[in-house]
Parts: sequence; structure tokens; C-alpha cells
Amino acid sequence: MRIRFSIPLLLGLAAFAGRAEIIDRIAVSVGNRVITESDLNRQIRVVALQNGVKPDFSPANRRATADKMIEQKLIERELENSRYPLPSAAELAPILDDFKKTHYPDDAAYRKALADYGITERDLLEVLAWERTLLRFIELRFESSVLVTDQEVAALARQNRLSTADAERSLISSRADQQVEQWLKDARRRTTIIMHQEVFQ
Repeated sequence: MRIRFSIPLLLGLAAFAGRAEIIDRIAVSVGNRVITESDLNRQIRVVALQNGVKPDFSPANRRATADKMIEQKLIERELENSRYPLPSAAELAPILDDFKKTHYPDDAAYRKALADYGITERDLLEVLAWERTLLRFIELRFESSVLVTDQEVAALARQNRLSTADAERSLISSRADQQVEQWLKDARRRTTIIMHQEVFQ
């Protein structure tokens, strides 16, 4: 039996398919991973909520946000390959509570802010989880291998009027950041990254 479709119905389906493609089109391809336009917009909204500013959807900020998300995809791949420990719900709960207490007088104000920014608590939790994951990745992958001498620590402490502990921490953090930057450059070179320019107009 041959099933017939009316022309109006076919046109309607085509229009729906076109809208679906536009709503969630691919913004960036990072190897075999993708960042969709809705992923990008959600990230911009969550970060704006965290900073207490209006979401910035300008081409420049969309590109800057996409660049951070590319780094996230590269690190996620490393995390999966190396099986780094991920933060648990128990770890994230106090971080979320602290954010709410710091930024809002009560739960109603917090919920209103989520609605105003067009995001959910899960969206916020995902970003908080990633920030925690990134810190742990840097600590375990890079900071743990940084070596500093007593002379270097003492010199920095004198120069910047820091305690020995703060000077040591500053040196380790600075050198770890340099290693992270180099690691990301190498990871980018090894990965095919395609930015779909129509999303960033």
C-alpha cells in the first residue's frame, strides 16, 4: 500500500525540520565531539548569572566562550582516557549552597534569577561541577609535579611581602598554569577543530 502525503503536510514537515536544525545547530566540532549553539548560549547565560551581569551574546563573547568550551572538550577527553575522579553530588551541594547564600537573600530570589536568565539549576550545577573538575585536573595532572626551591620561595616572599606558604603556592600555581597552557596548545594541534562561522555572526 502506497501512503500519500499532502503537499501542505510535506511543507510543514520541512519547515519544522528547518527550525529544529536552526535551534540546535552545531557551533563547534572538536574531534568527534560537538558544541551546539544551545550549549553555547546556555554557557553564556550561566556564566552571566554567576557574575551577576546581563548575558552577552555578541560575536566576540560567543567566540571567547566557545574557545573556553573547546578547552573543556579537550580536557574531558583526557579525563575519560585517564579516569580522573569526578566530583560527587555531595561535593557540589555545599558549593551550590554557598553560591546561593552569597548572591541571593532567599531561595525565592535565587529561583527568580534562574528563570530570568533562562536556565535551570541543573545547568548551573553542570558548570559548577566542571569548575570543580577543572581545578582537580590541574592539581593532579600539573601542580603535583611542580618543584620549587626554598631559594625561589624565599625570593618571591621577600619581593611581594608574602608568607612562605603563600609564596610557594603562588609559584606552583604559576608554573602549573604555564604547563596547562602548553598542554592545551599541544592538544589543539592534535585535534581537528571546526568553528561553524554562521553561529558567530
